[in-house]
Amino acid sequence: MTTMREDKMTTNALIPALQGTSLSSGNLDDYIRQINSFPVLSAEEERDLALRLQNQNDLAAAQKLILSNLRFVVKIARGYTGYGLPLADLIQEGNIGLMKAVKRFSASHEVRLISYAVHWIKSEIHEFVLRNWRIVKIATTKPQRKLFFKLRSSKKRLGWFNQEEVNDVAKTLGVKPETVLEMESRLSGSDVTFDAPASDNDDDAAFAPAAYLTDETADPSQQLEQDDSHSRDMSLMADTLKTLDERSQDIIRRRWLSENKATLHELADEYNVSAERIRQIEKNALKKMRVAFEA
Repeated sequence: MTTMREDKMTTNALIPALQGTSLSSGNLDDYIRQINSFPVLSAEEERDLALRLQNQNDLAAAQKLILSNLRFVVKIARGYTGYGLPLADLIQEGNIGLMKAVKRFSASHEVRLISYAVHWIKSEIHEFVLRNWRIVKIATTKPQRKLFFKLRSSKKRLGWFNQEEVNDVAKTLGVKPETVLEMESRLSGSDVTFDAPASDNDDDAAFAPAAYLTDETADPSQQLEQDDSHSRDMSLMADTLKTLDERSQDIIRRRWLSENKATLHELADEYNVSAERIRQIEKNALKKMRVAFEA
């Protein structure tokens, strides 16, 4: 299985293949004209280049494979413009998927490179859409991601689905109707700024989340009181612990105050007594400490 680190190394090694075709300038029309000027390879040419890359790690062969297929990335990326993201960004992500596919492509696959690469191109674009379409993640599991994209493509009209449409989509995608409704609700929502936008109208500020989403734990006086109370309790516990004999202190510390808590049997073996005896010592020590706390 290829790791994320290996993927990053792969794309870094092939990035020189895209030199001169970058979208960093922001001129998308020039970029598209440029990549359309690269000739489309024949199946035999593609196979020979794949063998050179596979057997000799020939990056020049990888460059030709990538450049001849960039036009197809643009075509695939155009299918995702409905998510409100820049086409240039979608193309860049698709190019990363193409480079990953080129690295994995083998002449023995007996398919054209673009047929093999579609999965990798779409996968990178999907990840980009899910990372950037909303501030709050709307699809975090694999089934949710599948439903996210298929539900968008299954919608036949604006607005909410009726129950019949919900049932049809659920049946088609093999999910529960409740899952379709939940995802539709996420899709239909929109991001809202936490603070009120700059406005002279006080009524606008009243509807900003900052006006009604309060943190009840942020009261400085309450926080100070809690800190003082905690400090007193810790000091009292330390003083009370000192009143116990050394063995009882050790048992309480290791049973209650240590991150790696000791078991009764571990302490019993160390003190050469029964586990029941350790339990009794612990119980008596806690009782003494409780009395001191209540005094």
